[in-house]
Amino acid sequence: MHHQLLRCRGLAACTLLLAAAPLWAADETDEDRPVTATLGGRLHLDFADFDNDSRGTPNKDDTEIRRAWLDVSGKFFVVDYKLEADFSGDQVEAKDVYVSRDFSGGKLSIGQFKQFFSLDDRTGSNYGSFLERGNAGTTLAPLYRLGASWQAAKGDMTWAASAYSLESIDAWQVKGRAAGGRATWAPGATAGDVLHLGLSLAHERYDTPGANGVPALRIRPRPAGHLSDNSRLTLIDFSSGRDTDVNKWSLEYAQVRGPLSWQGEFSGATFDDGSQRGTVLAGYGMLSWFVTGESRGYDRKTGRFARIKDIRHKAGAFELALRYDQMRGEQHLFGQPDLIDARTEAWTLGGNWYMRPNLRFMLNLIDSRNRDYLAAATVDHTRAVTGRLQFDF
Repeated sequence: MHHQLLRCRGLAACTLLLAAAPLWAADETDEDRPVTATLGGRLHLDFADFDNDSRGTPNKDDTEIRRAWLDVSGKFFVVDYKLEADFSGDQVEAKDVYVSRDFSGGKLSIGQFKQFFSLDDRTGSNYGSFLERGNAGTTLAPLYRLGASWQAAKGDMTWAASAYSLESIDAWQVKGRAAGGRATWAPGATAGDVLHLGLSLAHERYDTPGANGVPALRIRPRPAGHLSDNSRLTLIDFSSGRDTDVNKWSLEYAQVRGPLSWQGEFSGATFDDGSQRGTVLAGYGMLSWFVTGESRGYDRKTGRFARIKDIRHKAGAFELALRYDQMRGEQHLFGQPDLIDARTEAWTLGGNWYMRPNLRFMLNLIDSRNRDYLAAATVDHTRAVTGRLQFDF
């Protein structure tokens, strides 16, 4: 723990020192500068109001600073760099902390960065249509890990591959190694007219989860938003201390047609520790409509959704979105009946008011249910109203 605190403090000190130093914003006149720096960040202020049923511990209505990020990025002689941290919690949490170098065939990155898995996870939290990503994006995606990656884009295609540790700067107790990659295809994509197809794959090898001070390996989604901890249902639990292999995949599909867009993903993972096996399957489908006529932004170089560019009306842009999201988990000892057979699902209706491209208010209405198939019972039914005021720069 002391080692972790030292690393967090070191990252915070480095970020603050760079922010306090004279910054040169990179532009056309700075091409010859050996060192440049640009300051950025995001602030997400959230609230949640719950309508809990009588089963289980009720969720508490609450507010939170969901994200308070600062980042510094730029050029340092022959490499590019990015330092990013989240100051919203009790401790500073590292996000992107890496150096990279562009080559004629692609980009090499070394350090800590978000891994390449699924359209939902790769679309930044500033640009998603809902407060939270779907179940697969919040539980299966590898998130920020230490490693090395190669990214490339050519024509209508992008691809990325990485080898990474299961450690991160702030979660060094998790031991193991992994490799993964993602490829996308968006033929002839233009503003307001996009067809996106993608595939993500990852293999992870966890060392002794649940033993020797290593956290257990569990899949426990929050069905009614980030503050719905008391509605979490365990879909997978590997905590016996045996090394565990995990194979993950996700199939991506999305289209944008003017103010309308729709997308879906089918994701899954298998878990095997030599004595038991677990399987998770997840899927979501969503529809988005910009009432005021704008279109969702799309970045062809990275194969993900991005910022809307042009707001047509002085009052701002208004988006309505609807999503159905479900995840099911099964686990059993070899040759034995299931230990776990459960599912969580949620409908979410969202409304977003973009006052500016980088300033919006979000409101989500959520209806979630958890079902335990071994008990043949619904074990939780929670409704929630969640919202966010969001600003980034």
